[in-house]
Order: sequence, then structure tokens, then C-alpha cells
Amino acid sequence: MSFQNVDRRDFIKTALAGLVLGADLLAAQEPGPEGIPVRPLGNTGEKVSIIGIGGWDIAAVPDKDEAISLMHEAIDLGVTFFDNCWEYQQGGSETLMGKALSTENRRDKVFLMTKVCARDYNGAKQQLEDSLRRLQTDHLDLWQFHGIKWDDDPDLIFDPEQGAIAAALEAREAGKIRYIGFSGHKHPNYHLRMLEKPFQWDTVQMPVNVLDAHYHSFQKQVLPVAVDQGVSVLGMKGLAAQNGIIVRRLGLSAEQARRYSLSLPISTLICGIQSQYNLHQDVNIARNFKPMTEEEIQKIYSVVKEDALDGRLEQYKIGNYGCDWHHENRM
Repeated sequence: MSFQNVDRRDFIKTALAGLVLGADLLAAQEPGPEGIPVRPLGNTGEKVSIIGIGGWDIAAVPDKDEAISLMHEAIDLGVTFFDNCWEYQQGGSETLMGKALSTENRRDKVFLMTKVCARDYNGAKQQLEDSLRRLQTDHLDLWQFHGIKWDDDPDLIFDPEQGAIAAALEAREAGKIRYIGFSGHKHPNYHLRMLEKPFQWDTVQMPVNVLDAHYHSFQKQVLPVAVDQGVSVLGMKGLAAQNGIIVRRLGLSAEQARRYSLSLPISTLICGIQSQYNLHQDVNIARNFKPMTEEEIQKIYSVVKEDALDGRLEQYKIGNYGCDWHHENRM
């Protein structure tokens, strides 16, 4: 459906479908540590905090001691979901997070996820060992194939002779990982192709924000399929970009943007936290979270609509962003 050609009433009706999909998940939300609510992680039986620490951003904090203190404080405040990736900051993000989690049993207090860039068995197996070493742990709670953005990504991962999925299954059997998922923010079609594979995914990570509702929409195309399959949705890009363009350019508040994302059927929203101010702001939003009403959503859709239709504010969809490691290191 072309959003440029749909009338406002039909668009709003379609856009609000996510609220209906999310009713069961929101009903299953319950109080968590230090007042931050937790939600089920798909069909895994796990429960995670409704906000998480983004690995790229936490490693972008100039003072690394400050970054470690922020992670420690986040755990103390009840943030239990920690995101990372093998390639972030050339491995520095995993190393920094590993240092933060290595003291006072903090590793046992978080649900730790990282991502793999390789699409082949040998590359994925080596990257897993790199991640485990950097993160100073013997297992990951979740391992995701990072940055699905090329036409051949799904077929490479599931190649019967040397695909990376075999490395994931082997690692799960060995107890090195517990759950398997994938991520990306380029186009919903790549996610749909991954969900069509004969495999029971545990998680899928995607952009979930008010801009996404208008252009190449993951929440309209992918989210319903994931919910139907019992796959946990991990939200990212809640403010649309690392510079918080929804707040900076469009006049919405961080609370409006975060509440919108959290009103949809996602298990957690991974947040780009680079300061104590960011941390306290997101923790307070999570602690006081109440789902948006239809009226509130219609209001913010009207605010962003004209700027959202062509995707120019979602550069991660139209620009060359994401994991290119396996294309630069062909099998």
C-alpha cells in the first residue's frame, strides 16, 4: 500500500493495528527490578526490562570509566537487557561491556545479547569466540545475525554446506548461546525473507518509531508476522537516529517518542544512552510508562507525517548503513 495515496482515515486505522497486536504483551507486562517493568521475550520464557542499553552508544562515551559507571548504574536501576555487536567500535564495545560486567556478579544480573557479522560457518564460529572473550563470559543469552541488508544474506546464512546457522545451532547445543535471532534496519523485505526460513527464531530486532509508520514500515509489515510466529520483537531507533532526530527536528519529546515505541508489541526498546541524563530520562519514562491512546498516536502522526513520507529522516533505511563485513570478506 502506498502511504502517499492512502487517505488519512485508512492510514490511521492501519497504523493503530499495532496497538491491537500489542494488547496481550502489554497485559503480560509486570513490575520488575527497581520499578522498571518487564515483558516476556517471545516464547522463550524469559522476561526482560522494557528498555535496554545500546552497545554502540555506551561505547561512544568518551570517558570509558564513565561508560562503565553508567552500565553499573543502569543495572542498579533495573535495566536488565544489554545489547552489543562483534563489530561495534571495532570490538571495543564488547571489550568495554565485558569489563563492566566482570565485577560483583553483574554478568548474572543482565540478559546479554551480541550480534555476529559473518554469514559463513567458520567466520561466525570465530566471531562468537571473539565475542565471548571480549565480554568475559562463557555464554550469551542471545546471539543475533547482524544487519540483514543484502539480497543474499538469508541464503548465505542458511547455506546447507557452510552457512552460519550451523555455527549458531552448534553453539546453542554446546551451551555457548541460549537463543538465536537477527537484526537489521534496511528494508522490511529482508526481515520477511528471514522469517520465511524453516527456522524458529527467538527474536528479531528492527526500527520501531513514529517515522517508521510512514515509510518502508517494519512495524506494519514485519511486526505482525513476528507476533504471529511468537518471535520476540526488539525495538531500536526509537528516536530515529543517534542524534535523536525525532526530538531535535520534529518537536516531539523523548517521552512521546519512547512511549510510542513501547506502546507497540515489543519486548524491549534498546536505547542509545551516552550520559547519566540520558539514563535517568529513559529509566523514568520506563518506570512511568502508560500505553498511548489512539488520540495521542493520531496527534503525533500528524506532527511527523509530512517529514516522514520519503524516508529522508531515516537514513539507516536509505543510506549505506549496516553490516558490510561479509561482503568485504566473501566466503
